Amino acid sequence: MQLTGAEIIIECLKEQGVDTIFGYPGGAILNVYDELYKHRDEIKHILTSHEQGASHAADGYARSTGKVGVCMATSGPGATNLVTGIATAYMDSVPMVAITCNVGVPLLGKDSFQEIDIAGITTPITKHNFIVKDITKLADTIRRAFKIAAKGRPGPVLVDIPKDVTALKCSYTPAKAERLGRYTDQITEEDLEKAVRMIKKSKKPYVFVGGGAVISEASEELKEFVDKIQAPVCDTLMGKGAFDGTDEKYTGMLGMHGTKTSNYGVSECDLLIAIGVRFSDRVTGNASKFAHHAKILQIDVDPAEINKNIMVNASIIGDVKEVLSRLNSRIEPMEHGKWLEHIKEYTDKYPLKCEEEGLSGPYLMKTIYEKTKGDAIIVTEVGQHQMWAAQFYKYSKPRTLITSGGLGTMGYGLGAAIGAQVANPDKQVINIAGDGCFRMNMNEIATAVRQKLPMIEIVMNNHVLGMVRQWQNLFYEERYSATILDDGLDYVKLAEAMGATGYRATNREEFEQAFAAALESKTPVVIDCIIDRNDKVWPMVAPGAAISEAFTDEDIANKK
Repeated sequence: MQLTGAEIIIECLKEQGVDTIFGYPGGAILNVYDELYKHRDEIKHILTSHEQGASHAADGYARSTGKVGVCMATSGPGATNLVTGIATAYMDSVPMVAITCNVGVPLLGKDSFQEIDIAGITTPITKHNFIVKDITKLADTIRRAFKIAAKGRPGPVLVDIPKDVTALKCSYTPAKAERLGRYTDQITEEDLEKAVRMIKKSKKPYVFVGGGAVISEASEELKEFVDKIQAPVCDTLMGKGAFDGTDEKYTGMLGMHGTKTSNYGVSECDLLIAIGVRFSDRVTGNASKFAHHAKILQIDVDPAEINKNIMVNASIIGDVKEVLSRLNSRIEPMEHGKWLEHIKEYTDKYPLKCEEEGLSGPYLMKTIYEKTKGDAIIVTEVGQHQMWAAQFYKYSKPRTLITSGGLGTMGYGLGAAIGAQVANPDKQVINIAGDGCFRMNMNEIATAVRQKLPMIEIVMNNHVLGMVRQWQNLFYEERYSATILDDGLDYVKLAEAMGATGYRATNREEFEQAFAAALESKTPVVIDCIIDRNDKVWPMVAPGAAISEAFTDEDIANKK
C-alpha cells in the first residue's frame, strides 16, 4: 500500500503499541501532526507548554511503566528544546524515542530557517540517532529506533525526518513489533561459579542495588537472593523500590547523603555485591577509599560499566533479573546473624532525624508517606527536597520514585509527573519541588490543568537555592552568591492564574489540611510550603572525603 511519510510514521507508532505522545507542533512537523489528528482516537497527544516539558513527560511515562516514551518537536528551537530531556534520559538509562522534523532535504546544510543539525547535537546523549533522507528507509528506521531504545541497557534514540520526506509516498508493508528477549549472551558458567564462591566465602556481605534492578524488574529475584544470603541492603537514588524499603535488612541510601548505617556498613563489609549500579561519584565519595576492606562483585547488563569507576574483583554481565535467578538456583541458605546484628546497632544509633516542631522537608515527606500509606508515585526535582524525598519516604515497589539522578536536571519533575500521571491515571502522583526548581518549568501546571490531571505539586519553599546554599554555608564561608530568591513571588496566585488550586502552608496543621484536600481533588493542586532557609540535608559527605566520614550537624557541633 502507498502511504506518505507522515502516514508511515503514525502506522509504525501504532505497530509499537504507542498510545501517548508528548509534543509541540511547528512548521516542519505539520504533516505528522495532521496525520496524528486523524488518528487521535488511537494515539493520544499531550500538548505541553514547552518542548522540554514534553521530553520530561515522555521520560516520566517511560520510567513509571517500563515502556518506551515518545516525544515530538519541530525543527530548530523545537528540536533543541528537547536536548536537556534527552540527556536526562540518557544518563538514567530511560527508553525514549524523540521524533523531530527538519527542513526539506534540498535545504539541509544551507542555514535555512529553523534548520539545526539535531542529529549532530544529540550524538553524545543518545544510544543512537538517525536522519532519514530516503522515505523507503523510514519504516525500518522507526522500528530500529524502538528496538535500540528498549534493548539491553535502555536509552533515548532520536529520529530526525526532513519535511519533504513526510510528504512523499512509498510502499508500506505492516509489521509486528519485535519481541525483545533479555540480554543473556555474556552470562557464563565460569562467572556464575566464581560469584557463588565469593558469596559462600563471605562473612560480612552487603548488597548494593541500583537502577538496573528497577529496569530489569528484578524485585522478586532480588528479595529471594537477599533472604538466601542474609545480607543487609543499601541502594542508590535510582535503585529506590527495587528492594522493599520497609524490610528490616534495608539500611537506606548509600553515598553523599546516604545513611551513616549504609556508609559505615559498606566501608566495613568483606564483600560488596553491586547490582545494576554505575558507581557514581556521589555514591563512592573518595574512590580510592570506597569499600576498601571488601572484594567487589558487580552485576550489570552493560560491560562498559565494569571497572569504569571502581575496580572490581569479579563481574557477571547480563540482565539482572536473569543473573539473580541463576545465582539463586546455585546458592544454599546462609546465616550472617552477627553481621546483621552489628548493622542493626548502627541503624539504632544513627537514625535519620526529623525536627520535632515546625515545617521541614523531612516532616513533609514523612507526612506524605503516612497519608498516602506509601502507595503513591513520588516524582522530584533536584536539590535538598530530592534528598529528603529519598530519605524519608519508604519505597516498597519499583517505579515509584521518579527522579533525575545522573544529570541532576532542575525543572525535570513537573513534566515527568505529568507523564507518570497520564500513564497511571489511577495512581496518586506527587511532584516534590523546591522553589528554585519550580520556577524553571512551572508553565507545565497549565498542561496539567488542561489535561485535568489529579496530581499534587509540593513546593518546599525556602526562598533560596537550598542545596547550593548548603554548600556555600559549609564550604564557602557563607558567601551566598546568587542563591537568594526573596522576590515576593506568590506561588498560590500563580497556580490559580493557570487554573490549578493553590494552598499555602506555614505550619504543620495548615499543611495537613491542604494535603488532605489535595488528595481528594480531581484536578491539579499546588501547595506552597514555607520552610526554613537554613535547613540542611543530613548526613553529608564532604567532596573528596570517604563515605565513612559522613557527618551531621551534631558532629559539627561536637567538633566545635
